[in-house]
Amino acid sequence: MKQVRKIFGITSDYLSRKIIYTLFNLLASVFSVFSIVGMLPFLKVIFMPDNGVPPADVNFGWSGEELKMWGDYKLRSFILEVGDLSAIYWFSFAIIFLFFLRNLFNYLSFFNMAYMRSGVVRDLRQRVYNHAVDLPLSYYSAEKKGDLLSRLTNDVKEIEWGVVGAIEMLLKHPFYILLYLTSLFLISWQLTLFSLLVLPVSALVISRLAKMLKRTARKGQAKLGEVISVIEETLGGLKVIKSFNAENRIKKLFKARNQEHFRLMVKLHRRELAASPLSEFMGSVVIAALLIFGGRLVLNDDVHLTGEYFLVYIGLFSQLITPVKALSEAFFRVQKADASMERLEDILHAEIKITEKTDAKILAGLKSSITYENVSFSYTDSTVLHDVSFSIEKGSTVALVGASGGGKSTIADLLPRFYDVISGRIAIDGIDIRDLTLESLRRNMGIVTQESVLFNDTVANNIKLGNKDASQAEVEAAARIANAHDFITTLQDGYNTYVGDRGSNLSGGQRQRLSIARAVLSDPEILILDEATSALDTESEKLVQDALEKLMKNRTSLVIAHRLSTIKKADKILVVENGHIIESGSHEELLKLGKTYKRLFELQSF
Repeated sequence: MKQVRKIFGITSDYLSRKIIYTLFNLLASVFSVFSIVGMLPFLKVIFMPDNGVPPADVNFGWSGEELKMWGDYKLRSFILEVGDLSAIYWFSFAIIFLFFLRNLFNYLSFFNMAYMRSGVVRDLRQRVYNHAVDLPLSYYSAEKKGDLLSRLTNDVKEIEWGVVGAIEMLLKHPFYILLYLTSLFLISWQLTLFSLLVLPVSALVISRLAKMLKRTARKGQAKLGEVISVIEETLGGLKVIKSFNAENRIKKLFKARNQEHFRLMVKLHRRELAASPLSEFMGSVVIAALLIFGGRLVLNDDVHLTGEYFLVYIGLFSQLITPVKALSEAFFRVQKADASMERLEDILHAEIKITEKTDAKILAGLKSSITYENVSFSYTDSTVLHDVSFSIEKGSTVALVGASGGGKSTIADLLPRFYDVISGRIAIDGIDIRDLTLESLRRNMGIVTQESVLFNDTVANNIKLGNKDASQAEVEAAARIANAHDFITTLQDGYNTYVGDRGSNLSGGQRQRLSIARAVLSDPEILILDEATSALDTESEKLVQDALEKLMKNRTSLVIAHRLSTIKKADKILVVENGHIIESGSHEELLKLGKTYKRLFELQSF
């Protein structure tokens, strides 16, 4: 029951819906019992040996025998009053009406269930998505995107069915089972006690199967995540795969992953599908036992169980099997959902390491300088930065150069707090950036990276990402500064043109200029440029570099440069190697120094 309570707890925001759902199920179960018991008058007409009326002084009581005697008296009186044929007509209309009410309230319960199950999926998916967005970038360096997509889609779907199962287990099936059992006790307590001794045997068999199902379900969902990861990586790197003639190798890799998932799912479905026939078989065993035991009671005159009541008893008991069977199937769904919930909890319980202090200050703007003070950082066990210290004065440009893997991008990523320092601190106007709100810190920064990240939306909406309330005139002004307006106007729908998945409908230079326009529109005081021109051809680089120079004018900039020719005008150039700053100075000063920077510059010039 621990798993049931856990999955049921997801529905805590839908209390009013659950109350209404419970009420409709209670009414449906009452009319379900009445619709079966309503068959008794027909049997009375058929099996009653004579139409004599019992004595008028029948004592009414709450025991099973007294209720049966009182019911017999009323039925016989009614049949004698209206006649056999008329009585059958009346009983037929009554049964039709009872079945109508039973199915009406069933539908109303399903009507509420539809809202709850869809609402739970919406809320859970939104909760996981929000948390995934808030997680630090370091989390995604260790996780596969395909597996995360699988959790947000397939696992959430399994939880939806688990929620349906948990709600039915607690708010629907118990009423049916309780009312059916109560009716069965009233008809024959001896026969009902016998059935309760037989039912737990089938429940034990089914529960053991459910535990095996949960283990297989978790393995199956994890393997599906690997399959989706291969698909995602293939679609993202199709050009590379084709250029290296690696199609067959990648097909074999996918086939292996797909086959492993296939084997697990076959095992899972076989166990899952065994639930229904197993429940039905165990139910038939119980009914057979009841027929034998009940037949003996009918033949025993001391028990007072007549043939018509025994037939109604069998009818009620056969209806009892349906909710008991549904209960076992719901339990299977909850087991699978619990396995999926554990996978989602891996995301939901992942620590958000980049947090704000309760008394965090708002950064109103840069007044004097940005300082890195003895900053050290590591992604895992190996240290990437070692006691890095430097400052960026307001309005100045500081460039980071050096070989790949030296720590340049890490230095830049620490400023907007994509990661937090291990030791030391980064301060803006003397205030540790960890004492500032994340929103105000990042609002004052504009970032242009080597890879232009665009979304499958219009040109205008991509530019307005950081300033959604900007007017069309402001968007166009930003595009002009970024040297993007001219090419935008040549697009089919101008600023309303969709750029495609990750900007696939545009060239590299066009994508980069849109990224710059986005930074211009947000009007940041601090700029971070991470090798913004390194992946462009010469013509595009000239346009982008011109746009960057316009963007950097009167702003404080931290630039990571791959092409040293683009940062000659920087106020300060820092040479980074193996996590250390080994040289510092202007372009001319570093050339005169004649060390690493000069060697790099000469290599590029050559």
